[in-house]
Amino acid sequence: MTSDDTVRPFPSRSIETYSELAPDQAEAVLGLLAEAAQVDGQQPVSEQGRLQLRGGPRAGVSHLLLTLGGELVGYAQLEDTDPVEAPAAELVVHPAHRGHGHGRALGAALLGASGKRLRVWAHGGHSAARHLAQVLGLTLFRELRQMRRSLGDLELPDPKLPQDVSVRTFVPGKDDSAWLAVNAAAFAHHPEQGSLTQRDLDDRKAEPWFDPAGFFLAERDGELVGFHWTKVHAAEERGEVYVLGVAPGVQGGGLGKALTTIGLRHLAGLGLPTAMLYVDADNKAAVTVYERLGFETHETDLMYRTET
Repeated sequence: MTSDDTVRPFPSRSIETYSELAPDQAEAVLGLLAEAAQVDGQQPVSEQGRLQLRGGPRAGVSHLLLTLGGELVGYAQLEDTDPVEAPAAELVVHPAHRGHGHGRALGAALLGASGKRLRVWAHGGHSAARHLAQVLGLTLFRELRQMRRSLGDLELPDPKLPQDVSVRTFVPGKDDSAWLAVNAAAFAHHPEQGSLTQRDLDDRKAEPWFDPAGFFLAERDGELVGFHWTKVHAAEERGEVYVLGVAPGVQGGGLGKALTTIGLRHLAGLGLPTAMLYVDADNKAAVTVYERLGFETHETDLMYRTET
């Protein structure tokens, strides 16, 4: 969420809601996101949100386009797929058009569309976004940390796998169902990651960055019990601990640490200077593990929600 909070009259301002975007609309939104990211220093919409811009309609996903005289200057995405939690949203206003109430107009439209049950991300937690959340009557309830460490001085002990556990790489098509099942179990508590579907996996496999050689699976007696999916951000020359999961019955035995080490060594072997990851700030155990592995907090994304 990156925007402003003062509503001013704009006779030509229009907000239209779509269940899917035409190709030219999607390209216009991606261009808006790129310009905002260049100014703000981080993407205003998550990877999942960007993937949902294309490929036809998605159940529960709506796109709000704010235009001035036909020019796209603001975008919001609303996802109402969680059976328990309030709908989640992300929004952005073009940097050249901030300070004119467009963010508050998008926020009001999101509140109306969600029945005033809303969660909104503020990527980077900038002061303007925090103020807009306050004006909209939203309160902070989640912090997502981005942590980073250098790979140039990576010195980690050899990974110690639990007994009878072996590691291999992901085979697209063959391992999809098993991975989705373990991912859902490992992240049953996580509102985004735990709900990934085959379509979500296919979206990621179609991305230029996807490389099964960096997608590690841990097996015991032929059964998938954990994984470490790494990602390379080529333009930034940065590796990522993209998703790391361990099946509930195997947690606590050191498999997560071993898989983390395997993935970090893989990223270092590619010559990448830095690694990053995302972790919820209230997951104290995971934060402690990553800090012991040399990671430090780089920035924090904030999520706000309505009280009801």
